[in-house]
Amino acid sequence: MENKFNIGINIFIVREGKLLLGKRKNIFGAGQWGLPGGHLESKERFKEAAARELGEETGLTAAEFLFENIVNQTQGEKHYIQIGFSAQGVRGEPELSEPELCEEWKWFDLADLPENIFTPHKEQVRLFINKEVSKDLPDELLADF
Repeated sequence: MENKFNIGINIFIVREGKLLLGKRKNIFGAGQWGLPGGHLESKERFKEAAARELGEETGLTAAEFLFENIVNQTQGEKHYIQIGFSAQGVRGEPELSEPELCEEWKWFDLADLPENIFTPHKEQVRLFINKEVSKDLPDELLADF
């Protein structure tokens, strides 16, 4: 049996206790609030993907990306590995760089996030809020992130 899965790279941007989320449109999860991010491209390093996706989607840049969490996610026939990074030293203001895919960017208080978070990001956001790393991998493997 072929082991096919996708790798999602998602970015947590927090300013003054608020998390940046984008309202998705014209794609899976339209109307839900999701993290900036996307798919890891062939032979791309994780942090390179985070920087690329952050710029492509929001126009923001960051000085550094720190590993936050990983979620092994299966839904129906889809299998995703979602890897989350927090962006440090973020410069600029979010802009709609992909208006065909994102309706708006909005800052949400970490203690008052919207109910309709993009389904594939819910567990990742929960882990981030609780300062947890997925228990799906042993801690010694996570040291390399």
